[in-house]
Amino acid sequence: MAEIVAIKPAVAEGPIVARLDMGVLRLTLANPPANALSLAVMEALTAELDRARDDKSIRVVILSSSERVFCAGHDLKEMTAHRADADRGRAFFEKTFAACAVLMQAIVRLPKPVIAEVDGLATAAGLQLVASCDLAIASHEATFCTPGVNIGLFCSTPMVALSRNVSRKHAMEMLLTGETIDAATAKEFGLVNRVVPREYLNQIVTKYAQTIASKSSLVVKTGKEAFYEQAEMGLADAYAYTGRVMVENMLARDAEEGIGAFIGKRKPEWPEE
Repeated sequence: MAEIVAIKPAVAEGPIVARLDMGVLRLTLANPPANALSLAVMEALTAELDRARDDKSIRVVILSSSERVFCAGHDLKEMTAHRADADRGRAFFEKTFAACAVLMQAIVRLPKPVIAEVDGLATAAGLQLVASCDLAIASHEATFCTPGVNIGLFCSTPMVALSRNVSRKHAMEMLLTGETIDAATAKEFGLVNRVVPREYLNQIVTKYAQTIASKSSLVVKTGKEAFYEQAEMGLADAYAYTGRVMVENMLARDAEEGIGAFIGKRKPEWPEE
């Protein structure tokens, strides 16, 4: 296995630690004690995703955490401090929620798969972060909730990602009760893909990432983009759109090589981008 190296030396000093190994970029939330999504954390994470977008050496991204809390959501202390502003915090609140929307959409629109590695509590916007990722793998000790209703602040923006992952009844159950669900229930609801023992979490997530990284990056990019585009369409439009996508994909060198390798019973050699 290749040596893990930092994307840049200074990154370890900030709220996000970035490491690249064998085409897999691991972005670790490092904002103790609860990895809250302060404005600085969200902007730093968005900046890392923006860099990953154009870096051809990066094929898959993993989001993980350095604390026993995966992510506690927005930094309520930071937000509350701005109630002393002349506008009672309105401008800062608008800036915070806008930055959150940019971050979550950056994950969905990134042309590379993003995997959440969840160990510990993912709450409110932290759950939103998990739900925005393409895949999510949790340890047995991971827990999830949207507790805004308990503190007078309904989890309206986390609801966007949550309701696109789980059924409406399950989403409303979480949003209206604010109660915490365990990892097994999160899997039953469809919020996470797999639940694994904590001691194997990193190993299993890395294996998923490396498996995906071994595929054609062009095909993975095409597929991820098409998945989210068609999900917002009606049935007929979705079939028309994905039909066009498949025609273009079929004409790509990657499909020619991949199908040729399959027929020839050999391992494909993906063209360089």
